[in-house]
Amino acid sequence: MLAAFSLVGNASSPHQEGRQARGMVDQARDQIATMCGANARDVIFTSGATEANVLALSPSLTSQGLGGGKAQGCDMLLMLATEHPCVLQGHRFPADRVAVLPVTASGLIDLDALDHQLDRFSAAGQRVMVAVQAANSETGVIQPIPDIAMRVHAKAGLLHCDAVQLAGRLPLDQLTAGADSLALSAHKLGGPQGVGALVLRSGGLTVEGPVLKGGGQERGARAGTENVAGIVGFGAAAASACRDMAGENIRLALLRDQIEAGLRGFEAGLTVFGESVPRLPNTLAFAGATHSAEMALMRLDLAGVALSSGSACSSGKVKSSHVLAAMGVDETLAKRALRVSLGWSTTPDDVIQFLMRYEQTLAPKQTGAVRAA
Repeated sequence: MLAAFSLVGNASSPHQEGRQARGMVDQARDQIATMCGANARDVIFTSGATEANVLALSPSLTSQGLGGGKAQGCDMLLMLATEHPCVLQGHRFPADRVAVLPVTASGLIDLDALDHQLDRFSAAGQRVMVAVQAANSETGVIQPIPDIAMRVHAKAGLLHCDAVQLAGRLPLDQLTAGADSLALSAHKLGGPQGVGALVLRSGGLTVEGPVLKGGGQERGARAGTENVAGIVGFGAAAASACRDMAGENIRLALLRDQIEAGLRGFEAGLTVFGESVPRLPNTLAFAGATHSAEMALMRLDLAGVALSSGSACSSGKVKSSHVLAAMGVDETLAKRALRVSLGWSTTPDDVIQFLMRYEQTLAPKQTGAVRAA
């Protein structure tokens, strides 16, 4: 990124300085494509995953018809009740062309409900786009994307995945196999804030209705001068995450499990959300037996511990989680929900310190819990 900041050329200009900047952008595009199992020409850089989701979730995202026929858009949008707010509120479908899919008590998609809706709209001659967050931003629950993709494609639909939480942590090419498009955000895998990408993984997909119009940058899908330094940082972070992924997954899962075990020692009534299904190795969503999330966050913050009560985009104000509500979690329990997130900089000592400070500030005194060592 420091090298990119020293460049003065516009990456869309034909002169030498511009070509130098373009070369750095193209390298980053290759790095993102490699992480996703996609073609570099189908990586569209954006300001973040919110913009990428809005760009994709449009009736005008088209794909080539069968046998090379006329390009087709989508008539209906189906989205999980547990999607990120930028999907629930930021899509570009008219309200009467949107349906919400339920999840099970574990947070997984209700596949029977998906099949019912696909059959319903297919019988009416309507093409469907389905939006499913690959891994939930609050609970870390991982959805069965390959199975979902097979069902959607059987009805000639498109599947878009918000893969923000999954990228850089688990293999995207395997866990999102079959998804037609992915939304990514650099800062979730150690890159800079304010840059992301929409990755079109299905052949023949075209963004016909860009959100930002003007110049022809990003093959006409997203106007505006490229954020060269941010894009370069995104590519470098993606390459680094892919190199370290296997060992990092194991390391983070062990730390997460250590935290969970320690919390259970303090809180006899601890609830771990999504504990019975596959989850991200770096995410733990739980609720203690007594303290509200608001009170717990305040006390932990004063103790030097940074947690949240939901996704970071909505946790500036503590409120009930729509994700837990969709899972059927009792509102009283949901109001005690906290989320622990671990990352590349998290150490075993951080875990020990967290458990010590949690016990000192929040653990019920009558449990007689033993501090983790």
